[in-house]
Amino acid sequence: MSTKASIFELDGVPGFSQALPLALQHVVAMIVGCVTPAIIVSGVAGLNDQDRVILIQAALFVSAISTLLQLFPIIKGKNFQLGAKLPVIMGISFAYVPSMQAIAGEFDVGTILGAQIVGGVIAIIVGITVKKIRVLFPPIITGTVVFTIGLSLYPTAVNYMAGGTSSENYGSWQNWLVAFFTLAVVTGLNHFAKGFLKLASILIGIIAGYALAACFGMIDFSGISSSGFFQLPQPFHFGVSFEPSACIAIGVLFAINSIQAIGDLSATTVGSMDREPTTKELQGGIVMYGIENIIGAVFGGLPTATYSQNVGIVTTTKVINRCVLGLAALVLIIAGLVPKFSALLTTIPQCVLGGATISVFASIAMTGIKLIMQQAMNYRNTSIVGLSVALGMGVTQASGSLSAFPGWVTTIFGSSPVVLATIVAILLNVILPKGEKSQASHKGAQDK
Repeated sequence: MSTKASIFELDGVPGFSQALPLALQHVVAMIVGCVTPAIIVSGVAGLNDQDRVILIQAALFVSAISTLLQLFPIIKGKNFQLGAKLPVIMGISFAYVPSMQAIAGEFDVGTILGAQIVGGVIAIIVGITVKKIRVLFPPIITGTVVFTIGLSLYPTAVNYMAGGTSSENYGSWQNWLVAFFTLAVVTGLNHFAKGFLKLASILIGIIAGYALAACFGMIDFSGISSSGFFQLPQPFHFGVSFEPSACIAIGVLFAINSIQAIGDLSATTVGSMDREPTTKELQGGIVMYGIENIIGAVFGGLPTATYSQNVGIVTTTKVINRCVLGLAALVLIIAGLVPKFSALLTTIPQCVLGGATISVFASIAMTGIKLIMQQAMNYRNTSIVGLSVALGMGVTQASGSLSAFPGWVTTIFGSSPVVLATIVAILLNVILPKGEKSQASHKGAQDK
């Protein structure tokens, strides 16, 4: 008679009745965040309803496949494995949204996917050489990048709260009412609820906001009736094109997010297993991160990353069984194969999405601050953070500031603040003197 594995063990198969609710908890916590980048990009790219549904389907399908590849390595050796083999959930990342918006607006979705393939190759290189190049990305650098990502997403959330810039009733009181109602529900559940209600705060907030929006006649169900019940992923539906400036912009983010993945993988093992991840797990996870994004680009899925909210669930519940998270991935695959489900997601009004996601973007910015504060905020480090964010945000917000330069310069440095902030932060961290010398010179200048 076979014995079922415990949900608190990494390996083995637990009972289905025990695993299913825990798996659904992971799905609920990440599904909104998983599809929202696809919805945002499809709006900027001007996709029709059918292509928008396909992009959302791809987001769900690719996230699921990426999760399974991380959970269950296809190559396992003594010193190397292809996949982290740790309890993580992969999903479409908000970190790439600012750059993807710029690329989608100037080019198309295929250009994003081409840049994603290049980024995947960069991630593979980072994974192989992670021990050597990790020194270039201390918390002060990764924190600055994450903080800038959060700041750069605020205008997107606010425009959505107002109804979306393409909307005829942009800025109407109805849009703001629905947006703030959604935000109030999410914030209230986050601070006053416990258990499932807290974990599902964003989903519940969207449902509540959706119901209020329906009262104002903001919901259009016409796209659902025209969608099918089943559809396989469509490789190369959006095509793949390689624009050098887009590849550089996305490639820099892939290098940063590859290093950032170390943080999520470390948080997973430290919080749920009381140990640091091994070099084998880190290298396998980052290399697979690159491979899965190359595969994802083929199927039209936007760039993925480890999902911090699911890391939080794992570390809180201590449920580390890989089959539980694998079951969550299977639920996502099923959802991704049903066009009517994806079409339903496209009916969510932009004001509802804005109200729900602005708290997520705020959380991203605060995560960046937490990373920054891991290092002493002396004059050197405050200069790195301050100048990097100032130049990154300032250049992109001063429209036309790079108009005298070639177009590729604007695409790389002027479209998204994240790339410029990243490059400036890395350069300053290498150039500025470290230790007492920097602090003493600053003190001497103040004394004079």
